[in-house]
Order: sequence, then structure tokens, then C-alpha cells
Amino acid sequence: MDYSEKFKQQKELLDQQHDFPCEYLFKFIVPKAQVEKVKALFPGHQYELRPSKKGNYMSVSVKHHAESSDLVLAIYEKAALIEGLIAL
Repeated sequence: MDYSEKFKQQKELLDQQHDFPCEYLFKFIVPKAQVEKVKALFPGHQYELRPSKKGNYMSVSVKHHAESSDLVLAIYEKAALIEGLIAL
């Protein structure tokens, strides 16, 4: 499966599971040092931050008004460039 096929499948799943436009919940786990990079993806939004047990990682949750599945996938693409990020 090439990247474009994977992208197409993710878009189809998002469109099936969500009625866009809608509030979409993004959840990430990142090394503590990378939290500001995740926040930069969502300027002006509120975040829920939770540290891991040892404090090395942070869980970041953000509700974002998404106009389309394309917007959601574009944010995930940018997030994937953040070192150590895990998207949930």
C-alpha cells in the first residue's frame, strides 16, 4: 500500500465516523520537551495536558473545529514531523 492509498483510507474512515464540520478531538503523547510544538499546531485553542507517571511525556488533548477530513489529515501530517510524537 502506498502513501496515497493509506491517505485515502484514512479520509474515508474520518468521513464515515464524523459529520463534518464538527468538533474533532486530537490526542497526542509527546516527550515533555515537544509540547510547545504540538500547541503551535492549534493557536488560540485550549489544551488538556497530563503528565506521564515519570513526567517524561505529556498527553495533549485539543478540541478543534474541523471543516473537513482534509483539515484533520493536514494537522496529523504536520504533527507527524514532531520528533517522538504518538497520535492516538
